[in-house]
This record gives sequence, C-alpha cells and structure tokens, in this order.
Amino acid sequence: MASDFEEGFLVGILVGEGHFGGDGRQPQVTLRMHERHGPLFRWIERTVPGGRLYGPYDHGGRRYFQWMARGPFLREVLLPILDLRLTPEVDAYAYERFATMKAKYRRQLGQLEAPSEAPDPPDPA
Repeated sequence: MASDFEEGFLVGILVGEGHFGGDGRQPQVTLRMHERHGPLFRWIERTVPGGRLYGPYDHGGRRYFQWMARGPFLREVLLPILDLRLTPEVDAYAYERFATMKAKYRRQLGQLEAPSEAPDPPDPA
C-alpha cells in the first residue's frame, strides 16, 4: 500500500507528465520521461507495482523510458488513486483528460453506468 504522500507524489507526476487516453480498445495511463529519470520509474515500480516499464528507447536523439498502466492494474489500483486524488481543484486540465478517458472507456474500466447527474432543483415560483 502506498502512503498518502506516495499517492500524491505519483498523481503529481502524472498530472505534469502523464497522458490519460487509450489505444481505441483499452484505456491506458502513460508516463514518458528522459532516461535520467530512471530512478523515479523504479520508485514507481516499487511503490505501485503492476504497471509496465519499457525502455530506454532511442528516438530522434532522445533516450526515454515509458511506463504504462493498463488492464486490471489500471482498474483496480491506479484508477481508485486517481479518483480520490485527481480533482478539478488540483488541476482542471488533467482532471478533464482523466474524465474523458474514463467516459470513453467506461465499459473496459468496469463502470457500466454513466455517472448520474443530480436533478436540477425545482424552480421556486
């Protein structure tokens, strides 16, 4: 179990550097950073095991690692952390990207029902 600090630190990294999306079939959260951040990726692997680390890759003169969260790890581990810690007050832009990913991949994330909106209050006529 990650501590509150560790969860917050991870969410901060994902807000600043991560991507919330998918490949058309399944949702994924991706973090791509220069190879000099290798120790950070290893910290992520130890702290929230279950994602996949790829690289380092060489592309266009840049060496980078890529960490991906998909499948059961995304649904059961990372999604609850993000649902709790990533709010519009923390970062509206990242929250919107996350919400869009969740809406687009609702079925794959095990969220079969669309979030219900509260009905408008009656008009005090």
